[in-house]
Amino acid sequence: MSLLSDLVNLNLSDTTKQIIAEYIWIGGSGMDIRSKARTLPGPVTDPSKLPKWNYDGSSTGQAAGDDSEVILYPQAIFRDPFRRGNNILVMCDAYTPAGNPIPTNKRHNAAKIFSNSKVASEEPWYGIEQEYTLMQKGVNWPIGWPVGGFPGPQGPYYCGVGADKAIGRDIVDAHYKACLYAGISISGVNGEVMPGQWEFQVGPVEGISAGDQVWIARFLLERITEISGVNVSFDPKPVPVSGDWNGAGAHCNYSTKTMRNTGGLAVIKKAIEKLQVKHKQHIAAYGEGNERRLTGKHETADINTFSWGVANRGASVRVGRDTEKEGKGYFEDRRPASNMDPYVVTSMIAETTILG
Repeated sequence: MSLLSDLVNLNLSDTTKQIIAEYIWIGGSGMDIRSKARTLPGPVTDPSKLPKWNYDGSSTGQAAGDDSEVILYPQAIFRDPFRRGNNILVMCDAYTPAGNPIPTNKRHNAAKIFSNSKVASEEPWYGIEQEYTLMQKGVNWPIGWPVGGFPGPQGPYYCGVGADKAIGRDIVDAHYKACLYAGISISGVNGEVMPGQWEFQVGPVEGISAGDQVWIARFLLERITEISGVNVSFDPKPVPVSGDWNGAGAHCNYSTKTMRNTGGLAVIKKAIEKLQVKHKQHIAAYGEGNERRLTGKHETADINTFSWGVANRGASVRVGRDTEKEGKGYFEDRRPASNMDPYVVTSMIAETTILG
C-alpha cells in the first residue's frame, strides 16, 4: 500500500508541465455527480481557456443511445486537493452538440438570471447551510447507529464533543480543509442535531458562484467519503421511521445590496412578502422529498403554510436579531431541502425578490 500511496501522491511538477483536469458535472438524477479526467499541456486558470469535452449521455440518463453525445462547457476552476500541484477541478455544465442546454442543466438558466442587469446591480449574496448524513456502507443507516437500532435520544449531538457524540469528525475535518484548499468560501462546519449528521456552510458568495461552490463542495465530500468507506446522504429525511429524528436541510441565507444598506429591513420585508406569494412554486423547486422534512416539527415550518419571524427557527423564513436591531442585513430561507439544486434555489430567490 505504501507504493500505491507514493504513486497517488506523486508531484507531477517535478517531471512535467502537464496537468490533470478533473471535469465535473451533474448527472441525470439531478443529484448524481459525475467526473472524468484529462491531461492538459500546462496550467490553466481561466475556464474560457479550457477545451470543451464530451461524454456518453445515454449512460447518465441524459441522452438517447442513438444520439448520446453531450458536450461539457467548463465554467469554473478550483484547485485539486487530491492531486495538488497545478492540477485542477473544473465545474462544467452540459449542452447538446447544437449548443442548447440539456434539460438537467440548471446552471444555464441561473446564469441568465444572475446576468440580468437589475440582479447584477443588487450584488446578491448567499450563504448555504448544507446538511448531510454519513451512512454505513452497504446499509442505509447512519454511522454510529446500531444496525436496525437507535442511539440515545437527540440532545447531546448538536455541536457535541466526544466519540459517542461527534461521529465522523475525521471526515468532516478532512472535507473542511479540502474545501479551503480548493478555493471554496467555506465558512464553517458543525455537528447537527441527529447523530451522524453534519453541516458545512458556504458563503457569503455572490451570484452564480454560490451554486458552483456548493456543487464542488459536494463533490469533495463524495470523494472523501469514498476514500473513507462510508456513504453520504443528502436525503431530507434520512431516517424514514417514526421517532424524534431531525431531517436535513440546506438553509439559504440571502441579501442584496439594498438590504445590506441603511433602510434594508424594509426591503427585506418586501422581499419576504414576494416569497410568500410564490410559496408553492418555491416549495416545488426546493428539493425532492421535502414534504417528509417540512412537517412543522424539528425546527421546520409546515410545507403548506408560509410564515416568517425574527429568530424563529420554526418559520419558513427567519430574520436574525442582529438584522432587526441594525435595521439592515439578510434573511434565511429555511425551506430548501438538503438535496436542493443550489443553482435553482439561489437564482429563484433572486428572480422572485428582485425581478418579481
